[in-house]
Amino acid sequence: MEKKGDELFAVLKTVDDPELPAVSVYDLGMIHDLKVERNIVSISMVPTFAGCPALDIIEKDVRKAIEQIDWVQECHVAFSFQHEWTTDAITDTGKRNLKKHGIAPPPDHYIPGEQWTVNCPYCDSEYTSMENVFGPTACRSILYCMECRNPFEAMKPVIRTGARQKSG
Repeated sequence: MEKKGDELFAVLKTVDDPELPAVSVYDLGMIHDLKVERNIVSISMVPTFAGCPALDIIEKDVRKAIEQIDWVQECHVAFSFQHEWTTDAITDTGKRNLKKHGIAPPPDHYIPGEQWTVNCPYCDSEYTSMENVFGPTACRSILYCMECRNPFEAMKPVIRTGARQKSG
């Protein structure tokens, strides 16, 4: 299974989120569980937001990519709403690819209820301001860089319900 699992994860790293080109569903941390039984693959995924309009497209793209593997007979993809996705699940590669796409990764040490900000993905300046918490999708906000004067999007920070950051 280990070799098959490695092959499956390698393929999942090539399936981009349709709303975030160049950022894979794997690097967004959406893959919750993967099982192989007699060449049938079952994948449980966690949506970034429950109402995400791209879930059907993601499901189709993941299934199509996995079924391209020679030994895979079929692939079943299901979204689990039993588990919570958090921005902590985004891999370092995912964060780098977000920046390449002009989207700032979420802040590392977000405290719920407090205002947050991130560095500009274009010039890395910390002199940014929140223009609109509501961005083009449910998972992004619009900020403005006061140094390079570019507006940009940022992933909204999401932590587990009831989770608390340690202070200090």
